[in-house]
Amino acid sequence: QVQLVESGGGLVQAGGSLRLSCTASGRTSPSYTTIWYRQAPGKEREFVAQISGRRNTKDYADSVKGRFTISRDNTKMTAYLQMNSLKPDDTAIYYCSDYDHWGQGTQVTVSS
Repeated sequence: QVQLVESGGGLVQAGGSLRLSCTASGRTSPSYTTIWYRQAPGKEREFVAQISGRRNTKDYADSVKGRFTISRDNTKMTAYLQMNSLKPDDTAIYYCSDYDHWGQGTQVTVSS
């Protein structure tokens, strides 16, 4: 059974950085797409970034372009979301998914 586990969230001041990790267990192949979403209090879940399984094609929401970078380490079955120049509006629970499975989420709080 595939499980996704996020980590790396925390409290950071505006302008700071965090790196989130999404580690998959129960997989036999690293060629899977990973998508990061986030959900802020009182708001709907929104797309943040995606890295495709085979070609490592990357896509970002306009709100994070130039600040966030998605990457992966297939040897560790882990995808990363490097978040720089964080803003209070980035405060949310961040989730990773592979279309079929979801992690439990990790809280990111950016103070002004």
